[in-house]
Amino acid sequence: MHKAGFVNIVGNPNVGKSTLMNQLVGERISIATFKAQTTRHRIMGIVNTPEMQIVFSDTPGVLKPNYKLQESMLAFSESALQDADVLLYVTDVVEQPEKNMDFLEKVQKMDVPVLVLINKIDNLGKAAGAAGKPGQTGDALLGQLVERWHTLLPKAEILPISALNKFGVDMLLKRIYELLPDAPPYFEKDQLTDKPARFFVSEIIREKILLYYDKEIPYSVEVSVESFKEREKQIDIRAIIYVERESQKGIIIGHQGVALKRVGAESRKALERFFGKKIYLETYVKVDKDWRSSQRELSAFGYNLD
Repeated sequence: MHKAGFVNIVGNPNVGKSTLMNQLVGERISIATFKAQTTRHRIMGIVNTPEMQIVFSDTPGVLKPNYKLQESMLAFSESALQDADVLLYVTDVVEQPEKNMDFLEKVQKMDVPVLVLINKIDNLGKAAGAAGKPGQTGDALLGQLVERWHTLLPKAEILPISALNKFGVDMLLKRIYELLPDAPPYFEKDQLTDKPARFFVSEIIREKILLYYDKEIPYSVEVSVESFKEREKQIDIRAIIYVERESQKGIIIGHQGVALKRVGAESRKALERFFGKKIYLETYVKVDKDWRSSQRELSAFGYNLD
């Protein structure tokens, strides 16, 4: 029998969901940076073998929304609870298990298998020291975390992993395969994701902005691909970087355009690796006041506001 199913990844911001997604899929599908709230959409990555198809979904970190963009991000996360065949709840060794109990209570009510993944176990020693318990061993801290998660989610299986170092990832894949229902594939066997090429262009450019700018700037930015023309050996791309304020536009561009040139150059290199073709990239910056709070603008950028 062929197995297939939807395996959805949820959890609070900055616990390593996107890094795990990329390791499971074997491709860089999701932005993975050190900054919180990096993922804004629900992104599917599909793993195919002759015997199975796993449709992974990476979701935004769960948070209490302060504006309409974050409302959309939370909606993507909550939708992952509705259609999962297996749910991966990602936490880490420093996060308090009781954080965001409203969302956890929804997870508690689920009837599908739930795997709690305690990520970043390579940092257990540092975590014990940061908790003010320098004499405590990493194993003791891990044992305490496992107990607390068993109390919160008694039906869940708990697995320690390090997504960054691939520790436990193969074991996790094996367990997912065991839990998948018998079903035919949902997508073509050569399909990697449900997102179009333009989506990954905007995500790669946004990743570079997240890496190279500080404070609020990256969170006030959205990227739209205005033109994507693919030829045999080259792709010509025109992208618009939207910000909310004129002052932010100046920061993105930088003195004599140096900052924007750097973003463009680094984005082009990453896009050439992603598509395997030469990339000609033009980037422009425009102001779209308060786009994060505008239902019309967010819908145009592809955010779910239902």
